[in-house]
Amino acid sequence: MAWLANLSVDFELRGGPDGSPRTVAHAVHEGPLRVMQSLYPEAGGVCHTVLVHPPSGLTGGDTLDVRLHLKNGTHSLLTTPGASRFYRSDGEAAMQSVRARLESGARLEWLPQENIAYSGCKAHNHARFDLAGGAELMAWDITALGLPASGKPFERGYIHQHLELAGSWIDSGRIDSGDGRLLNSPLGLHGHRCLATLIFASGEAITRTRREQLLDLARELIDQHELRATSAATAANPQVIVVRALAPLVEPAMGLFRQIRSAWRPALWQMPGTAPRVWMDEWKN
Repeated sequence: MAWLANLSVDFELRGGPDGSPRTVAHAVHEGPLRVMQSLYPEAGGVCHTVLVHPPSGLTGGDTLDVRLHLKNGTHSLLTTPGASRFYRSDGEAAMQSVRARLESGARLEWLPQENIAYSGCKAHNHARFDLAGGAELMAWDITALGLPASGKPFERGYIHQHLELAGSWIDSGRIDSGDGRLLNSPLGLHGHRCLATLIFASGEAITRTRREQLLDLARELIDQHELRATSAATAANPQVIVVRALAPLVEPAMGLFRQIRSAWRPALWQMPGTAPRVWMDEWKN
């Protein structure tokens, strides 16, 4: 029996215990998807929100639908305590959908743990972000194909990836287990089984000084990393900076992206690279 799970979270500014404004989350859910906890581990009223899906995976016909609305001036960081898993399906496809709307001056850090596409899955992983002028987004998508380290390669099925910034940028494509040219060609994944994308986006054009600073920081960290031959950073258009990485496993890609995030945060917002508390481990480089 397919499961449908919906979660809507609205973020607004309210007075905190000391009277200063902080971002507060109000969530409504249906089915097994909810906010586990909202935390305030840093100054500035940033709301660290942990989303949890107790079944921990999706199979044929299951749908996870997340809707986020960040009101003016709010700042929220959303993450998950574990990976999202797309399991084998003999019937319908599974869908994970995220839609976020950011009002002017809002900031969103969308930083979930990785997605794992198990062999035999039929999966759609879609995310769309709509940014008003002055809104800013830092987001990543890290997807593993199969479990090669456990001897469980991605031999059957597919995953369709769709990452969209409304009106400015779309990255969409299907990865099929039978597409050997895509999976193994030097012009494709070249045998790697983890693909990762990190973006910084603005609802308006990013200034040249700021754009070059973010690119320099990312490229410096890439040059020092074991994934330097399969990673790159570029300005996709005036509103979007994109970092790409291919890796044999999740750990080095996640480690690189966490480093870049920690460098970008002070440059962007004069804030430390505070990690969510549910990130108990520190990936090694």
